[in-house]
Amino acid sequence: MDKKRLIVIDGNAIVHRAYHALPPLTTKKGELVNAVYGFLLFFFKSLKEFKPDFIAATFDLPAPTFRHEKYKEYKAKRKKAPDDLYPQIPKIKGILEKFGIQIFEKQGYEADDVIGTISFLAQKDKDFKFVETIILSGDLDTLQLINKNTKVYALKRGIKDAVLYGEEKVKERYQGLGPKELIDFKSLRGDPSDNIPGILGIGEKTAISLLKEFGTLENLYKETEEHSEKADKINGSLRKKLQEYKEKALMSKMLARIEKNVPLPFDLGKCRWKDYDRQGVVKILEEYGFKSLVERLPGFDSSGQFLPEKTKEKKSRKETIKNNLSLW
Repeated sequence: MDKKRLIVIDGNAIVHRAYHALPPLTTKKGELVNAVYGFLLFFFKSLKEFKPDFIAATFDLPAPTFRHEKYKEYKAKRKKAPDDLYPQIPKIKGILEKFGIQIFEKQGYEADDVIGTISFLAQKDKDFKFVETIILSGDLDTLQLINKNTKVYALKRGIKDAVLYGEEKVKERYQGLGPKELIDFKSLRGDPSDNIPGILGIGEKTAISLLKEFGTLENLYKETEEHSEKADKINGSLRKKLQEYKEKALMSKMLARIEKNVPLPFDLGKCRWKDYDRQGVVKILEEYGFKSLVERLPGFDSSGQFLPEKTKEKKSRKETIKNNLSLW
């Protein structure tokens, strides 16, 4: 059986990256739309690259999450996004809805948790047994979700350059650590962007070294407290730090772990990527002044087969006209 492919969009992460990567772009009404434009550039690029069978989008909600309840300082040092970024998010959601793409959000959880749950449920779906999930993101927080059926397509620089991370690519970047070990990595090193404390004084090199030796945070503490032969080789100052910050390390692991059991009304079959409201999309793109994107809109042939832009260009002029007429 052919493997089907699901794209999961990390909405907020891509919006933020697009906003900061592109210069100000405004509509005739003076509305800023640079993040909308950048988001769509990456979205169209991903459609051409992966030709998905299913698509789902996720976004953060402004309310605090369960992590804030556990640790009030979670993300406390993160700077508030510019005011003119936020009005662009509803615009992006409106376009996604015209594309027929379901948007998933959940009070009390982050988009990463929603992504983790969707990727988990997609692999458990009995109707579609062979599903590969590609997570589109603007950061690397979701790398821990990677497995043999899940990859992350992460923006590297700006909005054009992206890297596809699988298990081997993660090991290459983190000197041998696999996706599952990245949770423990953050538990030791911390994460300044999310204000996850970790252990003061432990950096990337030391965290990687400890995990290569002990495997997990829990096993590191188990062997340290039992004075195993390996643990006794840890130098005194580092052993003291481990003991002093044990509670923070364990809490950091809770903060770093992406939840995979968010209660969601997710049905993979309802996320099938199919023909969409092309006229509605065109109207919005023209309203925002994105004429070049109108010419790059993906389509479907009469049988419902997805035609990315590149494939469409190879069709004969007669067949292209016929296909386009069927979409209007």
